[in-house]
Amino acid sequence: MKTKILIVDDEAPIRMLLEQTLEEIEEEFELYRAKDGEEALKIILQEKPNIVFLDVMMPGLTGYEVLDKIRDKAELKDIKIILLTAKGSTEEIKMSNRYNIHLYITKPFDPDFIVEKTLELLQ
Repeated sequence: MKTKILIVDDEAPIRMLLEQTLEEIEEEFELYRAKDGEEALKIILQEKPNIVFLDVMMPGLTGYEVLDKIRDKAELKDIKIILLTAKGSTEEIKMSNRYNIHLYITKPFDPDFIVEKTLELLQ
């Protein structure tokens, strides 16, 4: 079964940069994209991705609201979440700890770091 990765960000350039970055990973995977929380939630419930790159601040459902909706579902508890944020504030980091986030990354991010951490999460 192929690994499934979902990229969720309301900014198209960020989605494209993440997609290009993940292409460096030699392992085959299915890549899904969502531009907002509502679209992300539909994909998560239907596809059950292994890893989700999730933006915090988006119109409609925020990243935290998406997490609120998926974290109490047993069939989704193993999804690894990489939270993306432009802020990187102490308050946001504390809040992300509530949601069992696997990785917290501030934008702009280092593409090599993304590849390295994604490979670690896939093992």
